[in-house]
Amino acid sequence: MRNKIQFSFTNKLFLSLLLFSLIVLALLQSYIWNVTEASLYRSLGDKAQIQARELAVIPSLIQYVEQKDTNKISELVSDIFQQSDASYIVIGDAKAYRLFHTANNDIYSPMVGNDNEEVLNGNSSTTISRGSLGLALRGKAPIINKGKVIGIVSVGYMIDDIYALHKKQFIPFIIFCSLLFIALFIFSLCFARAIKKQMFNLEPKEIALLVKSQKSIMESIFEGIIAIDLNYKIININQSARIMLGINVSDEQLLNHDLCDFIKSSDFIYGKDNQLKDIHDQICYFNNINVIANRIRIIVDDNIQGWVITFRNFNDINVLSMQLTQVTQYVDNLRAIRHEHLNWMATLSGLIYMERYEEAQSFIALHSADNQYNLDFITKHFQVPAVCGLLIGKYSKAHEIGLKLVFDPACQLKMLPDMITETEFMSILGNLLDNAFNAALKNPNGNKTIHLYLSDATDEVVIEVSDQGCGVDENMRDSIFEPGVTSQDASEHGIGLHLVSTYVKKANGYITFEDNQPYGTIFSVFIPK
Repeated sequence: MRNKIQFSFTNKLFLSLLLFSLIVLALLQSYIWNVTEASLYRSLGDKAQIQARELAVIPSLIQYVEQKDTNKISELVSDIFQQSDASYIVIGDAKAYRLFHTANNDIYSPMVGNDNEEVLNGNSSTTISRGSLGLALRGKAPIINKGKVIGIVSVGYMIDDIYALHKKQFIPFIIFCSLLFIALFIFSLCFARAIKKQMFNLEPKEIALLVKSQKSIMESIFEGIIAIDLNYKIININQSARIMLGINVSDEQLLNHDLCDFIKSSDFIYGKDNQLKDIHDQICYFNNINVIANRIRIIVDDNIQGWVITFRNFNDINVLSMQLTQVTQYVDNLRAIRHEHLNWMATLSGLIYMERYEEAQSFIALHSADNQYNLDFITKHFQVPAVCGLLIGKYSKAHEIGLKLVFDPACQLKMLPDMITETEFMSILGNLLDNAFNAALKNPNGNKTIHLYLSDATDEVVIEVSDQGCGVDENMRDSIFEPGVTSQDASEHGIGLHLVSTYVKKANGYITFEDNQPYGTIFSVFIPK
């Protein structure tokens, strides 16, 4: 069995346009031909009748017809015929017998065509009749003398001559239609290629499959996905995005609808400064929902046509982050305490081995008192258990790595502000302390002491962390709170201060930093209660 010829969509489109153009041009030519033909027949018929009437009123012709002087009629009409474009002129008598014929010398023979009776009754006529020369368009007028019809004037145009004239007049239009067809051919070819380019060389079936696959892929992704155009109108959206944003309208109502009707003002989406670049893993708020979002440009022919926004609920990640943070803190605390206890046990073992029992007792009393003092201070001044656990762990870590964490005597914390969660507050405090530890270790000239002031004695919760570390690089001061900005290994750092800034702004607070003397930095956080 022969394989059927398969045409691509663009070839089908090209051939369809070409066939349509041919049909339109053929119909147009047929219409113009008929219209011009009818106009030509009407024009020549009127012309033939006018010439016949003008000849019928020539006095000399009336006299010659009255006298049936065929020679005089021949001389007169022959001169007039030379100046006319008619095919022939016939002069007849009152009985419709020829007295003169420009193309036939047979006189006194009857005028054929059966169209003479009306003229003999005194009326002019225009008819298409078959005469001795063939089918012709004839205009006839009576020759009247003293109220009596004495003859007939017939001016004729042969149908073949009319057809030749019509065809000659129609040639320019045929040339125009040919040029128009060539133009339509080029247009159809260019249009088909343009459509092919716009369709990325895909067939309609492939595009349909791609759209269905895209829909299935979008619905299978746990993250919310929204595609918008340059006017922020929704092009596509998946079910996860609908659920997270609480959108319950149908697809018909949602598509080409303004995104601002569903997501309130957000610099991440509507900010003019960031529209020319992609944004990844930015913490922001969609309708009071804390999310981690990405915004990727849609680029077609090197021009931005819109954006794809993906986002996931930050709480989902935050739960996992909190669990990992707690586990990490437990491990760090246990490791620090274990390390210290091993050192203490080694020291005590040595003192006991040397039978220096009094010094062993003094060593035990000294370290017990120091640990108990810090434990009592933290539990007394901070009434949030999670914060107490965090500070005890950070104190042990500082002691392990050779630093000293000093608490301001005025520290106090009775409860957290309403606008911030326990996890977010611990992230702020933990990141500030970790940054201070790292900065202090990098500066050999500092005193290795980190001071912490944490108080809710006023209308604000104030966190102040100062160190004698390496300070903040001048080149980073304007961008220190942006993700990825760090003076340490970028693969492991660069998100801490960004998280701090994000959580503080969410709680309607603010964060500042300034140089410490003689070295280091002071970070201050203010969160309204």
